[in-house]
Amino acid sequence: MELKTLLALNMKKQRQNLGISQAALAERVETSTHYIAMIELQRKTPSLVMIERIAKALEIESPELFSMKTILTESVKKIQTAVIENIQETVRLSIQETLKNIESEYFEEKEEK
Repeated sequence: MELKTLLALNMKKQRQNLGISQAALAERVETSTHYIAMIELQRKTPSLVMIERIAKALEIESPELFSMKTILTESVKKIQTAVIENIQETVRLSIQETLKNIESEYFEEKEEK
């Protein structure tokens, strides 16, 4: 994965964790909202000095902006979501099949009487 991508994803994730907007981050960093947006969209690459200012504004150490931890966490969440959806679908189909069987047995008993 490219460093630019890691930076963008980690920056956005930490900003969201802090509950701040791009504008609020830009204010903390003393830059424009547009510049912050361009970094998060991977259209601009900040200087090392700017990376340090961004990290400080995000209340993390600058190496964390290039950590794979966020990406791994997001991947695990996607897998968990997929597994849960598969389980829910399997349970739904099982319940549906059970209800059909019960209904079928009920009508068979009524017809016999």
